[in-house]
Amino acid sequence: ISSWIPRGNYIESNRDDCTVSLIYAVHLKKSGYVFFEYQYVDNNIFFEFFIQNDQCQEMDTAADKWVKLTDNGEWGSHSVMLKAGTNILYWRTTGILMGSKAVKPVLVKNITIEGVAYTSECFPCKPGTFSNKPGSFNCQVCPRNTYSQKGAKECIKCAEDSQFSEEGSSECMARPPCTTKDYFQIHTPCDKDGKTQVMYKWIEPKICREDLTDAIRLPPSGEKKDCPPCNPGFYNNGSSSCHPCPPGIFQMEQKCPAGTEPALGFEYKWWNVLPGNMKTSCFNVGNSKCDGMNGWEVAGDHIQSGAGGSDNDYLILNLHIPGFKPPTSMTGAMGSELGRITFVFETLCSADCVFVLHGEKSTNVVESWGGTKEKQAYTHTHVIFKNATFTFTWAFQRTNQGQDNRRFINDMVKIYSITATNAVDGVASSCRACALGSEQSGSSCVPCPPGHYIEKETNQCEECPPDTYLSIHQVYGKEACIPCGPGSRSTQDHSVCYSDCFFHHEKENQSLHYDFSNLSSVGSLMNGPSFTSKGTKILPFLQISLCGHEVSAGCQGEMRSDSFLII
Repeated sequence: ISSWIPRGNYIESNRDDCTVSLIYAVHLKKSGYVFFEYQYVDNNIFFEFFIQNDQCQEMDTAADKWVKLTDNGEWGSHSVMLKAGTNILYWRTTGILMGSKAVKPVLVKNITIEGVAYTSECFPCKPGTFSNKPGSFNCQVCPRNTYSQKGAKECIKCAEDSQFSEEGSSECMARPPCTTKDYFQIHTPCDKDGKTQVMYKWIEPKICREDLTDAIRLPPSGEKKDCPPCNPGFYNNGSSSCHPCPPGIFQMEQKCPAGTEPALGFEYKWWNVLPGNMKTSCFNVGNSKCDGMNGWEVAGDHIQSGAGGSDNDYLILNLHIPGFKPPTSMTGAMGSELGRITFVFETLCSADCVFVLHGEKSTNVVESWGGTKEKQAYTHTHVIFKNATFTFTWAFQRTNQGQDNRRFINDMVKIYSITATNAVDGVASSCRACALGSEQSGSSCVPCPPGHYIEKETNQCEECPPDTYLSIHQVYGKEACIPCGPGSRSTQDHSVCYSDCFFHHEKENQSLHYDFSNLSSVGSLMNGPSFTSKGTKILPFLQISLCGHEVSAGCQGEMRSDSFLII
């Protein structure tokens, strides 16, 4: 049966396509308000909050009915004014399942209602909580390895050697024998001899026992192994760490020859330490067990998801790129490829794990994968008209079900390599061809004008032939000029192809000429409204022409008092 499920310090909605309501009726002596915090990250589930009176008539709160989306891991807040009298509060969710993929539930906590009459009755603390002072406003949660019964004044400690409990427990549980799921391994940074040590650690907090029958012991740590080599574009000068090659150098003491320039970027395929422009973290919406833990651990030829504190932790890996800079010869080409992120990964899962790549915003999901996936490569290409700073985020969650014990600790994701091209402040491990000025052959690289490619034999900029457009991915060689399709011609700058409303066709010694000029007028269409994750209303305004106009589709915004117009 679908329902809202209590999860300790929050309550969780259903995950299926049923419509389920959380209902609370309250009688107010005076006007007041209701306030609650929530997480709502999946737009495949509708989340609405509304109020009815005792006649089942919906109150005049239509503007506040639809709750706004939140960013992953962030708690939003929502408040609505309440009238004196009976108010029936509804938190209602409806999922929209796409195939077999379940939706992410809505989480609600800290519901506060003001305007209720004062009560003369004190309520006993629920099991797992306590109150040691008269007149307390609320009950405190029992800490880990303690428990309490209903109405407790204090928490009782568990037998430390044989029992344990989570926060807010009403009883102690027997510590199980230790298994391979209770520890993990890490690699230490390289020492001066170029060696790394394999270290084994218990997952904290440790709840298992090593002295029971069939229990395993922690493997011995300290085994030394050769450190992996430096990543491309880095070198070792005899110390224990790798350093980036100096600007203009693609290998130590090697400069790029004339007619070429360093291919700047990052290529991480050896993992002994976390690169300086990457960081890792761990968080859980329902507890603080993994706060301060590393979400990912380096492991020589790959980096893998860490142990975390719970099976439903989000294990986060961030890559910061201060900007993208296209090759010199492509700086004048609008709409050219600014950069790309490529990574090789695999997932090993026995449950409903999810692996997600986020773009520059935490709500911008570039791609996601569920369950076990074989080793594969994925490329995300940026074709952008303006440059900016970007942070790419990989997030892994073993299961989105809250668990009291660890069941899927061996589920993991491994990333073998991450490559970022055209990165500002990047390093170079190779050179690429560039165009040379006609009067400065053999000197520095120059940008090619729009619609020009680099001639291979002379390294000079040459204009693309008529009715071809320049590839956004590369400008080296005449093959970078791609022919337009039948009945279309290129713009003057060879950026796109379009139809001029005239089409000519030869058939059986006949020359057929078609004139579609009557279709050249521009039509307008306004659609919507739709809403952003922050609640801003968007009115898409489309201008459509089938032929006769060189202008390609674009996007610009116009602010209005109550909305944002997209043209």
